[in-house]
Amino acid sequence: MKAWLLDKLGSIENLRLADAPEPELHSGDVLLEVIYSALNPADRYLAEGAYPARPALPHILGRDGVGRVLAVGSGVSGWQLNDHALIIRGPVGVERAGTFAQRVAVPANCLAHVPGGWTLQQAACASLVYLTAWQALTQFGPVGRLVVLITGASGGVGVAATQLAAAMGHHVIALSRSPDKAAKLRQLGAAFTADPADPTWRKSVLTHLGSRRVDLAIDNIGGSGFSELLDVMGMWGKISVVGRLAGPVPQFNTASLFFRRLRIGGVAVGTYTAEEAQSAWRHVLETLAGGDHRPLIDSEFPFDQLPQAFAKLAAGPMGKVLLRVR
Repeated sequence: MKAWLLDKLGSIENLRLADAPEPELHSGDVLLEVIYSALNPADRYLAEGAYPARPALPHILGRDGVGRVLAVGSGVSGWQLNDHALIIRGPVGVERAGTFAQRVAVPANCLAHVPGGWTLQQAACASLVYLTAWQALTQFGPVGRLVVLITGASGGVGVAATQLAAAMGHHVIALSRSPDKAAKLRQLGAAFTADPADPTWRKSVLTHLGSRRVDLAIDNIGGSGFSELLDVMGMWGKISVVGRLAGPVPQFNTASLFFRRLRIGGVAVGTYTAEEAQSAWRHVLETLAGGDHRPLIDSEFPFDQLPQAFAKLAAGPMGKVLLRVR
């Protein structure tokens, strides 16, 4: 089969399209013909060596995807030949070969059926971003209706978090540098948008909120902008840290957390067990079912254009970037 092989860590430029061995089907596995795969920043982080996993090389990246069932391993029930299945967060693309390949073997407990009314493209790009957004929204425990601020809101996790938070009844503030993307975020459920490049963005958010403040921030960006978030946080405010696209936070002063009792929590869906991931996925679908929310796709690339797809991801898409494998 054809696959994109990562020969060494350090850069996505180390990827090459080549022949690869067929996946081994173990007990409990399902073999999929990959139809669509989706790109995630975590794929690039792993390729660059900036991720905890150290898979055997050459490695096949790709954590999201949808495919057709070609074979079922021993001990597997609930799947038939030619069924369509999407991949829930698991070892695929991290410890095991991923979906930037024509075929992939996936543990059956890391699969789910395509939701009714969804296209295969939507199913291929949904699970990782929605599970990440769900964990970011719920990791601090049961909550009422909150003011939720989302940085990098036009990216994959940002869009998913905007949709989920709005569907949960939260008041959503979305940060985006693009006026066009900000308008789209308001259509997706954001009550207010602001440009983080505008030095007055914090003032505009506080003016919008009146006597309220941000209860929960979901930060996909990091960098110097992280400290700016603290200025709009309310008492007992919480920050879910998802990404660090802008790099480390410089000169962070922990005293800024003291007097409003602010809490910071890291987000990592890789810490979900298979059962927890399946449960979270069911909660996601139940939450989205109340409205007309679907995964948002920015662009689609043919299988032989994975480098171009990564370039699009780095440029800042509105939603997800897909790889058309079949």
